[in-house]
Amino acid sequence: MARQKEIFIAFFRSGILGFGGGPSSIPLVKKEVVDIYKMMTDEEFADVLAIGNTLPGPIITKMAGYIGYRVGGWIGLINALFATILPTVILMILFLTTLNQFKGFDFVKGMTNGVVPVVAVMLGVLTWDFLKKSKNALGWKIGSILLFASIIGILILQLHPGIIIGSLLAVALLLPVKKEGNE
Repeated sequence: MARQKEIFIAFFRSGILGFGGGPSSIPLVKKEVVDIYKMMTDEEFADVLAIGNTLPGPIITKMAGYIGYRVGGWIGLINALFATILPTVILMILFLTTLNQFKGFDFVKGMTNGVVPVVAVMLGVLTWDFLKKSKNALGWKIGSILLFASIIGILILQLHPGIIIGSLLAVALLLPVKKEGNE
C-alpha cells in the first residue's frame, strides 16, 4: 500500500507541475521515480522513455502506465494514470466553470466566433486527409459508404458520435485489408 501512495504522489506532482505537456513532465517524472522514490535506475528510465517515444499518444500517460504497472501491477497502472490525468481534469473543470460565468460577455463571444471557423477548417482538412488514406486502405466505394453512413447516423438518426466511432472501429477490424493495386 505504501508503494501505491508513492506512485500516486509521484505522478500527481508531475501532472500538476508539468505545464506544457510531455517535454516538461519528463524531467519531473524522472526526478520522482528515479531520484526520490527509487522505483527504477537512470538506465531503466531511459529505456522507458525510448519505448514511450516510439508509441503514439501522450508520452506522460504511456510512461505512467508502464512505470505504474511495473512497480505496482494493474492497480499501480490505474493509480499512476489516474494521478497523471487528475490535475488536468480538475483544472479543466475549474477553467470551464469560470469561462461559463463569462460566456455572456462580448469579448468571450468574439473569441468563440473567431475560433469556430478555424476549428471547422482544421476538421475539414483532417477529414479530407482521412478520406485520401481510406482510398488506399478501403477503396473509394467502401470509404464513401462509411462516410455517408456516419453522416446519416449523426445528423439524421442523431446517434452519439461515440457510437459512430465505435462502429467504425468494429468495421475496420472486420473488413479485410485491401491489397496493393486492387480497388
